[in-house]
Amino acid sequence: MNIKSLIAKPAGVAFAAALAVGLPTAALIAPATPLFAQAGQLDSAVAALRGISTMRADFTQTDRKGQSIGGVMTLKRPGKIRFEYEKGVPLLVVSNGKSLTLVDYEVNQVQRWPISNSPLGALLDPNRDVKKYGKLMPTSNPNVLSVEVRDPKRPEFGVITLVFTKNSSAPGGWQLTNWVALDAQNNRTTVRLRNQRYGVSVSDSAFTYKDPRRSGRRTR
Repeated sequence: MNIKSLIAKPAGVAFAAALAVGLPTAALIAPATPLFAQAGQLDSAVAALRGISTMRADFTQTDRKGQSIGGVMTLKRPGKIRFEYEKGVPLLVVSNGKSLTLVDYEVNQVQRWPISNSPLGALLDPNRDVKKYGKLMPTSNPNVLSVEVRDPKRPEFGVITLVFTKNSSAPGGWQLTNWVALDAQNNRTTVRLRNQRYGVSVSDSAFTYKDPRRSGRRTR
């Protein structure tokens, strides 16, 4: 498998963290929802994301050709995330709360860009991105929320669609189950989460990485 083909590229930059998965069958197009109901459901999605203090989950990332790889995602508020790929995949994606970094240990390369330039901004800063740029997408199932986030003034940042299912044990009563990321070149990357664990102990050191350009040195 060509691992690099799984990477979405907003603004021409390799973006391994644009993990996504196709919408579940329940998220089918349905008649339009009244605007007042949309606002309330959008608030529910934001509350679900903001309610996560820490989370760890297994993920499966799939590209538009159907090739998949997996790993473990770790999230910590505010703004920290780490995608640790399965053994044999020489990539790491990590955010320290300010910038998102892709580390490619195969070619000893590090690429970094502001979180605000990435579709993952909606996940890492839901109050700003989801509230300002989010739009509720209709579904045929009242237990499924689908929220599309895009900045119409910055199409190069791409689009991310977040999908939630009702779950009373999840923060805010809605569990993030998957998302779809589409970059400016129309490359679609998909991610499914499973085994979500909330409130786990996560050290800030989880969001550092070993810089392959400086042997033995860890960088934030």
